[in-house]
Amino acid sequence: MTLRQEKIQEQLVQEVSEMIRRDLRDPRLGFVTLTGAEISRDLRHAKIFVSVLGDEAAQTQSLKALNSASGMLRGEFARRAHLRVAPDLSFHNDVGIARGQRIFELLHSVEADLRPATPEAAEETVVVGGLDTDANGEGTSL
Repeated sequence: MTLRQEKIQEQLVQEVSEMIRRDLRDPRLGFVTLTGAEISRDLRHAKIFVSVLGDEAAQTQSLKALNSASGMLRGEFARRAHLRVAPDLSFHNDVGIARGQRIFELLHSVEADLRPATPEAAEETVVVGGLDTDANGEGTSL
């Protein structure tokens, strides 16, 4: 990826998020966060990844609203970025956040399974070399 692509990607995310926050008044648009962008080598096409707070229906409606406003956002981005040709914008749902949250939940459930359920379970007796010891280290012979 060239330096110019990186700069335009960063500017694209900043400017489009500002335009969504200030200029778009679509009722289908929910709480949307732009998480990143990918731009083609020839700077003609850009994928913008968004995270939408809500259920599947809210995500679908927000993506439809953003894709229908892509022409207006493209023209305004070209003006703000001083580009002769602005990239075609397409909005896509970012599943990375949901995937990361699912992994986090799985790790917490594994951690909960590995912990003793009660404090009494931590004081289980352990047989070591024919000597029965409790949590206090006191031993009785078998």
